[in-house]
Amino acid sequence: MNLPPLNALRAFEATARLMSLSKAGDELHVTHAAISHQIKHLETWLGRKMLQKSGRGVALTPAGTEYFLTISGSLAAIAHATGNIRRDHNMRSITVGCIPSIASRWLVPALPSFQESDPDLDVRIVYARAEEQFDDESLDVLITMGEDLTAGRESRLLFSRRNQPVASGHYLTKRNWTVDNVSPAAADLLHDESMDGWKEWFRKAEVKAPDPIRGPIFQDFNMLATAVIAGHGVALCPVEVFRREIDRGDLVVLSDVATAESQGYYVISNSSTKKPVRRFIEWFTKECRSVD
Repeated sequence: MNLPPLNALRAFEATARLMSLSKAGDELHVTHAAISHQIKHLETWLGRKMLQKSGRGVALTPAGTEYFLTISGSLAAIAHATGNIRRDHNMRSITVGCIPSIASRWLVPALPSFQESDPDLDVRIVYARAEEQFDDESLDVLITMGEDLTAGRESRLLFSRRNQPVASGHYLTKRNWTVDNVSPAAADLLHDESMDGWKEWFRKAEVKAPDPIRGPIFQDFNMLATAVIAGHGVALCPVEVFRREIDRGDLVVLSDVATAESQGYYVISNSSTKKPVRRFIEWFTKECRSVD
């Protein structure tokens, strides 16, 4: 392979990107003179002028511009691949971003079983907002609502987001209702972030909504879950996520009419992810599909 000297290539790429010999030297931890020497070495090797003086700085020649656009992506790919190999070899921990509703109900309670099966791998759990996108610079895994269709990403479905009205048995008793005679329009409605969810449910159920729709709005879904389990009213909840609470009888499903049936909760990673990350994803996917 007819390749130029790598040190000279790095010096040229940094200078062309930063438009400064001094800044390139700072980035590569060498002197201004060393950068200048490497670029002259590259120009001699190529037989073309790559840079020219421009005021107190430098500018790319047409040949330099063409060359920079070609090599910059290749060097970035080499750096990314090298980082992946080194992280895979030295990996002792993984960072998992997870939205609170899944973390509190599924991830945190089950985590000891993963640590038993993989005692040498530490798992760092960080808070993820619902709108947060997967960023492989800071996360190895993202557990969130919605899939990521970006090329090179893998999204694995954990739960459907199918929302149905639920309430606690205590609330039904307090209202002298049974599951068969609940009237959501007359219930104390609990809302997740806005009242839009209940508006959509009444429309789908072809039931006249109360006018106006009232009830407390909870910005955090875990607060909504605490309120509905405590018997404060009726909430629209993803029944798959609340499978355990429903099986235990902490919550009762009040209607077959559902919203958000096409949406879901996913675990997202790079398609070419490392083996420890793959083991974590396989484990958590199995946990979410388990039946107690």
